[in-house]
Amino acid sequence: MKNEPIDDRKSGMSSASPVRRERRSLAIGLLRAREAVMSHFRPILAARDVTEQQWRVIRVLAEAGMLDATEVAEKAFILAPSLTRMIRSLEERGFIAKHKDEADGRRVLLSLAPPGRSLIDEVMPDSRRVYAEIDARFGAGRVEDLLDMLDDLAAIKLNGKPGGEDA
Repeated sequence: MKNEPIDDRKSGMSSASPVRRERRSLAIGLLRAREAVMSHFRPILAARDVTEQQWRVIRVLAEAGMLDATEVAEKAFILAPSLTRMIRSLEERGFIAKHKDEADGRRVLLSLAPPGRSLIDEVMPDSRRVYAEIDARFGAGRVEDLLDMLDDLAAIKLNGKPGGEDA
């Protein structure tokens, strides 16, 4: 059934519809897989009153050290306006700290503060447990292969431009 043509009568689509199911949607498949994985992590984060986006910022800073906001936004896949609000909230909660760049006074650098490091340390046992469950059910080798393939996919440029055509 994966590659069967869509029955216009069942789908409500007219035969003139531009959407055809010639193959499965990569974008939707990736979203479905992300949702399956994140459904295990959301309760862990919610119990600590941290959103997925806030967690990504904290993880990026834990892994990379001190970065400017643009670098954090790129590495955490967060739009700059959302990150600006998030920085304020995370700083108020003591998870991150702001620093002036000595070389460029206009540039603000962000780093993980001690409470942010404590949060990482608190979440990691639960995170490791979830990853172990995923490895057990999906296969550790398959997870590594999938991560390699996703890295390769993220590195390509379709039609000479990042992002390529619409999904």
